[in-house]
Amino acid sequence: MNKNKFAILALAMSAFAIGMTEFISVGLLPLIKAAFNTTIPLAGLTVSLYAVGVTLGAPLLTPLTNKIKRKHLLIAIMLVFIIANTLAALSTTFTMLLAMRILSALMHGVFMSIATAIASDLVTPDKRSSAIAMMFTGLTVATITGVPIGTWIGQQFGWEMSFITIAVIGLISLIANIFVVPNDLNEYDQAPMLEQLKVFKNKSLMMVYLITALGYGGTFVVYTYLTTLLTDALHYSDDAVVILLVIYGVMVAVGNTMGGKLTNHHPTKALISIFSIQAIVLLFVGITATHHILGTIAILIMGLFAFMNVPGLQLIVVLFAERENKATVNFASSLNIASFNIGITLGSVIGGYVLNQFTITMTPYFGFIMVVVASAMMYVIYKKENETQLKVSNG
Repeated sequence: MNKNKFAILALAMSAFAIGMTEFISVGLLPLIKAAFNTTIPLAGLTVSLYAVGVTLGAPLLTPLTNKIKRKHLLIAIMLVFIIANTLAALSTTFTMLLAMRILSALMHGVFMSIATAIASDLVTPDKRSSAIAMMFTGLTVATITGVPIGTWIGQQFGWEMSFITIAVIGLISLIANIFVVPNDLNEYDQAPMLEQLKVFKNKSLMMVYLITALGYGGTFVVYTYLTTLLTDALHYSDDAVVILLVIYGVMVAVGNTMGGKLTNHHPTKALISIFSIQAIVLLFVGITATHHILGTIAILIMGLFAFMNVPGLQLIVVLFAERENKATVNFASSLNIASFNIGITLGSVIGGYVLNQFTITMTPYFGFIMVVVASAMMYVIYKKENETQLKVSNG
């Protein structure tokens, strides 16, 4: 793995830039509202249309770009991404800003599916989940730190500088990708579009996509409104919340790496345990939501398990798709990227509903139900599939 470790780190840096873009608008909404003389709900389109762009972009664009060599596609994605963020910073109208957000989102979707496939090909079979986890660490860290960093830069130097910062990080990662990602990546014969669409007939894959949306989205029922939970229920100051979010981000990164190691060999079996513990932790968050010390510990443990399922879920999709037809791996992977984003949207919508109908302290219980269902479905897959076909041998 040492030879290609730098290549995976370069992919992780790209993933950080891309992940930071996804959530940066959340903290910039008041500044965008003021700059374009619009309303907060309209400014919120910079967040929601981005999510739609990722969800649609991954499965729609991945098959269309399949004939391009992987490294060439990677470089092209990063170039468009850098240009989109630079033009977002230079936007003179709100429509232009939205257009650049959608363009960034389309690149996000294709990047995550192609980078998953590249990372898993750069290592021996028994290290594939760890490689995917390392690449995803960039995204997970950005998911947590993107909002506070982006908000701070925007407040200090203007919202435009937030997007310029992302473009600069994107440029550095582009240069790294050019030099350290091998030129001789595995290139698979790409199936025609109709062949790719047969992925939708693969019942096991369809079930994994649903598990991804529920199991990953369950935490977002709580996480989307985590700041409110920390301030209203646990009575932390704004400064303390920033510190806690940084610690939460560290826990997420640790959990993501652990998830990679745990799912290297028996991914379906390991994911049953990961989801089960994640569900118990969400229950613990709900029970301790008004207890200062226990509630804080519960939230940080939630961070540890929040993204632990990601590498295993991506690996299972790659393995299931490879078993049927290697030419559909990129497309199958892109559908799982879409499922992650559907999970984020689903989680935040359910969390918002709970917030309006009940109280903030009820959100963990709804997340718990989603993750329990995901765990039960994973058990069904584990029983249904011939586990020996999914074992990743050391040779």
